[in-house]
Amino acid sequence: MELWLPMDTYELQHRYKYEALYHALRDAIHAGTLEGGTRLPSTRELARQYEMSRGSVAQVYDMLLADGYVHAHRGRGTFVTETLSTQENEKQEAVLRLSPWGERVQMLNTQHDVPRAQIPSPKPSIINFQMQRMPAEHFPLAEWKSALAAVHRSGWREPSGAAGDPELREAIASHLRWTRGIQADASQIVLFSGSMQGITLLSQLLIAEGTTVVLENPGYPGIAHAVKSCGGNIIPADVDTAGIIPQPWEAQTLFVTPTRQFPTGAVLGLDRRRALLAWASKRNAVIIEDDYDSEFRWGGRPIEPLKVLDREQRVIYVGSFSQTMVASFRLGYAVLPPGLVEPLLAAKALYEPVPPALLEQRALAKFMTRGGYLRHLRRLTRLYGERHDFFVREMELQLPEAFTMHLGDAGLHIYATWNGDVDSYQRFKKLAQADGILFRDAERYRLTSGHPAACFAFAHLEKEEITEGIQRMRLAWEKCTFSFR
Repeated sequence: MELWLPMDTYELQHRYKYEALYHALRDAIHAGTLEGGTRLPSTRELARQYEMSRGSVAQVYDMLLADGYVHAHRGRGTFVTETLSTQENEKQEAVLRLSPWGERVQMLNTQHDVPRAQIPSPKPSIINFQMQRMPAEHFPLAEWKSALAAVHRSGWREPSGAAGDPELREAIASHLRWTRGIQADASQIVLFSGSMQGITLLSQLLIAEGTTVVLENPGYPGIAHAVKSCGGNIIPADVDTAGIIPQPWEAQTLFVTPTRQFPTGAVLGLDRRRALLAWASKRNAVIIEDDYDSEFRWGGRPIEPLKVLDREQRVIYVGSFSQTMVASFRLGYAVLPPGLVEPLLAAKALYEPVPPALLEQRALAKFMTRGGYLRHLRRLTRLYGERHDFFVREMELQLPEAFTMHLGDAGLHIYATWNGDVDSYQRFKKLAQADGILFRDAERYRLTSGHPAACFAFAHLEKEEITEGIQRMRLAWEKCTFSFR
């Protein structure tokens, strides 16, 4: 095989071609590209490849031999010295210093690397009550392909800038007015590669190092990661069955999930919503409202987002399509106060001057304006509503003693507190896991310790799987309670 070397670069740096070849080979050995023991091409082969005289290549090999980079064996060829390349690589590996932000992010990744659940062998069939993306078979693929084809037929259009496709932002604004009551202009909407990108950018934009930030406890850990990476100091805000409990916090930023608290599912009442807005006005604070999975409602009247009550442009509303589109499609958005649009676009342009997946963004705009997205939501709501009710009935029938379910009118998982102590809960979890049952321990959502609880997702499971999973949990609970008698 021919040996490739970046000779054009080296010839610009050195006057003679043989010098360029010498430095190219030496640097390749230093970098480990030519590993110890590698046989170099013959002088004839290298001379032909790089259009040099054989004598010039022989001179280069002699120079490398004199410097100890290679050794020659008569009749066998010229080889890279075994130990030298390893030693040189070790010397060249510098210890690079991270910024304070980089060090915090590195620590977060290390501390929150949650191992996968271990299922003993022989493995039973796994029934996974952990939160999943929408199954592909629930998505109207034919309608989506039609929207993609329509975009193809319409021809190429210049990218629109960091905010995202203007037609999609118009469609989202219309959707929010119709379904959530938010009177937002498309110019206030910025699109992201998932809602967490938006939350992270907002954190970097709004949270100065050392400032205090209020987070729900329990709450989504990704938000805590974003705040910590910016050097923010977290104030855990207690949550009860009516949502976050307002306090006179000494802070300028609050993250909240008022429509359906994550993970408990509690709905924040009107009095508390007004209290949060009054606190923000008094403190000159910003509220980031994360509306995670409130698209799916099983009963009761729709709950207004906090943004609807905002009269001072203090609330940033963050939404996502992650629960309603196929798994490969990641898109989130934020409805911003007018004064925050330009700063956020400037920050986003550092990462994505041109938004990704513009074809898919334009197709989603078509999908929404044609009414396909709303029809899709209605179908999912009927299907998931049936599975919600079925899961609740089965839990109440087969496992009423173990958990107290916190039921609401919306959402794709159910939060349930354990009716025993910590030891019995850990025993139950281990037994259920051994029988192939996976669920999300609510401990991962807490900023401080609390009573044992679990989150059970149901929307991705067939009724037969739900029944089988709850029956296995019943057996685990019986074994657990027997062992503690």
